[in-house]
Amino acid sequence: MFKKIACYITAKDQGTAMQQADNIKESEKIEKESVITIEPSSSFQEVIGFGGALTEAAAVNILSLLPQQQEEVLRGYFDPENGLGYKLCRIHMNSCDFCISTYSCDDVEGDVELKHFNIERDKKMIILLLKRIKEYCEDLKILVSPWSPPAWMKTNGDMCHGGKLKEEYKKTWARFFCKFIKAYKEEEIDIWAVTVQNEPMATQVWESCIYTAEEERDFVKNYLGPTLEEEGLSHVKILVWDHNKDIIYERAKTILSDREAAKYVWGVAFHWYGGDHFDQLKKIKEEFPDVNLVFTEGCQEGGVKPGSWELGERYAHEIIGDFNSYTIGFMDWNMVLDTMGGPNHVGNFCDAPIIVDTKSKLIYYQNAYYYIGHFSKFIKPGARVVRSSCSDARLEVLAAKNQDDTLAVVVLNKNPEEIEFNMVIEDKIFYGKSPARSISTIVLGK
Repeated sequence: MFKKIACYITAKDQGTAMQQADNIKESEKIEKESVITIEPSSSFQEVIGFGGALTEAAAVNILSLLPQQQEEVLRGYFDPENGLGYKLCRIHMNSCDFCISTYSCDDVEGDVELKHFNIERDKKMIILLLKRIKEYCEDLKILVSPWSPPAWMKTNGDMCHGGKLKEEYKKTWARFFCKFIKAYKEEEIDIWAVTVQNEPMATQVWESCIYTAEEERDFVKNYLGPTLEEEGLSHVKILVWDHNKDIIYERAKTILSDREAAKYVWGVAFHWYGGDHFDQLKKIKEEFPDVNLVFTEGCQEGGVKPGSWELGERYAHEIIGDFNSYTIGFMDWNMVLDTMGGPNHVGNFCDAPIIVDTKSKLIYYQNAYYYIGHFSKFIKPGARVVRSSCSDARLEVLAAKNQDDTLAVVVLNKNPEEIEFNMVIEDKIFYGKSPARSISTIVLGK
């Protein structure tokens, strides 16, 4: 059945990073208590890919490097052969906390006609890098998320500290989305999708704007959806929520139960900060089977923690749980941060898979970079997640069948001991070893 078998491992104690190893072989019988079962004939959702966020902070850090180092980082993320094969990228519309300062594309008070709208700040770094990224990934899918409308459109007159979109500016704000998409198109950058609002229930000291579920529903139904259609942009997909999973089902149900709103909604976006709650994703998909689930943000908060093995494990645990719960795409937060975990204009420092020392021009690849790669390099766009299970709760498993019929099986072991296992795929039995504190990707081809 399988003529080609390869195994790639990243392990804490072995000092390896996506290194090919002879850790899997065919076996005649099941002899281990830990049994992984893969059912390629039981397939589920189609994967669109993996990616990360190109914030202004990430762009500053990349551009601080020497030219060949900049290419190393971009290639490392987006090259399908010599990198992680990223296919997705999230950018912010107007500023977010991972910017040098607060700004919008139109800060002119009362400019309802958006005559002063411009993306000059985006052109200097973000668009510059997106054009270079497209050299590695022509079919890049770009997601746009706003953290806040311009201050003059809001009830608190401030892009930060929450507040809400004023009623009289809802149409203007919907047109703002269209202006942004068209301005990027003029720069030969296609926008694939938008979210309505980043974290619409979080009043933050940085850029934020509050929507109830009903307000988000009505904005999509009465303004954003119709305006995208009017402007010839109905191909741009709309994702709602873009926040944590703890109440994602209730939020999604309020919007998707309204037929007039739901017809504009392609997907539901979510983050990881409120805990696992994978059951909430399953509830959405089971009740609304046509909607798409996409992970749009996750990072380790509290600044950079060099050498933390838990960082990669957190990513792998999330990806396995999400994709086994009908998720089709995964986007990390900042792709590159400095040694402080910024820059961030309010000091909300975080960690990232790649850290750069902007002064000494050194690049640090953290284990999270490789852990994400164990999925993104081997589970290609167009792959379908297949049924998998494990008799041993110490191992976490995700399996997907690519369009070329190769089968990728990812095994996560967060425990301090090696675990031997048998893997059963239809009528074939394999024997394998999962090293302590490791992630393995097993690729089987016919």
